[in-house]
Amino acid sequence: IHSNLMSQKGKGGRGKHPRSDPVSHSVKAGLIFPVGRIGRYMRERRYADRFGKGASIYMAAVLEYLTQEILELAGNMTKEEGRVRITPKNIQYAVKGDDELAILLEKVHIAKGGMIPHIEPEVLSKEKREAAASQHFQLVKLLQECE
Repeated sequence: IHSNLMSQKGKGGRGKHPRSDPVSHSVKAGLIFPVGRIGRYMRERRYADRFGKGASIYMAAVLEYLTQEILELAGNMTKEEGRVRITPKNIQYAVKGDDELAILLEKVHIAKGGMIPHIEPEVLSKEKREAAASQHFQLVKLLQECE
């Protein structure tokens, strides 16, 4: 015991410490998305010459939040339809139904998401115009209930 104390003398508390298990950046930041992988992608694609460690953490947090928001809206829409599985169409309707996400993802095409129906009223006959207006009203009501 005495020789062990002598070996730590003069090191300022930097003696031999038992090595603990490694903890990932994601766990330290409290995220699910992989912080290290996102940082590696940022370095490989050379978005900037230099960036701090916090940049990859912030990017992972933003991506995780957006994913969580989209999946929550799509999941609510899926439950209202009485289904269990989220489809690309549910994601499409969820994104287009939310004002902020619609602005953010307005140029994005979701594969197999379908199109949100819209026909200019001037093109339709009077009967079809009234039917389309009621159908549009029902769709808007459904989208508002999901939010």
